[in-house]
Amino acid sequence: MTTSTEITAHTILPAHREDIELKTADGLTLVGELALPPEGRTPVATLVTLHPLPTHAGMMDSHVYRKAAWRLPALADLAVLRFNTRGTTSARGTSEGAFEEGVGEQHDVAAAIDFADHRDLPNPWLVGWSFGTELTLKYGCEPQVKGAILLSPPLHRAGEADIRTWADSGKPVKVLVPEFDDYLRPEEAKERFATLLTNEASVAAGTELIPVQGAKHLWVGEKYVRIVLDEIVRTTNPAAAPLPAEYDGRFGPAEKYGSHQA
Repeated sequence: MTTSTEITAHTILPAHREDIELKTADGLTLVGELALPPEGRTPVATLVTLHPLPTHAGMMDSHVYRKAAWRLPALADLAVLRFNTRGTTSARGTSEGAFEEGVGEQHDVAAAIDFADHRDLPNPWLVGWSFGTELTLKYGCEPQVKGAILLSPPLHRAGEADIRTWADSGKPVKVLVPEFDDYLRPEEAKERFATLLTNEASVAAGTELIPVQGAKHLWVGEKYVRIVLDEIVRTTNPAAAPLPAEYDGRFGPAEKYGSHQA
């Protein structure tokens, strides 16, 4: 008999988790983790995550991505690939190289997409957050990529030409914009993304801009994490949305983060 467990900020659900390394075209080794659905289940889609600015504590363990890796393999049959871009450190380790202001990171994005391709991970979606949205917009519109999900895009490094590339591709792009974002709020975002939001093929494929009431740039608070994860699942595996608030124990017991630490 299984018992249900409330899913909280510290809940880790069963998955097959593997430490990985990515090799870039310019010779660097990047560290990361691949989380797959438990019990050998085949993932429906793959999330290739690109983290916030490493000079402002962004890394593969930034909280939304960590919780995605803890929950979505079991709840939504999604593979979650997280990694540290060049020069970035997390508990997993430090990726080689140094931060390059979003220029050399082009090779990091390519290495992650290539890894997913070589591992035959299905239906890869890029999920960018803040600085990660810049990398997604500038370098992620590759043939094997199904679409993109942008969390808190600042549009500092990426511009109209990058947005037009995605619009012309016809791939779906979901843009989640916090009401109280530090850099780009919903009304301005609608103007900046107009090329994408008025492209008929892109909109028909599922492109939309979603203002999130009450949210801030860093999506702090379980309420906002759930909104983000629900939208990711609704986009990449709609049959699994909305996510449950409790885990039914079907793949074994849940763990609590920190429970094995001294």
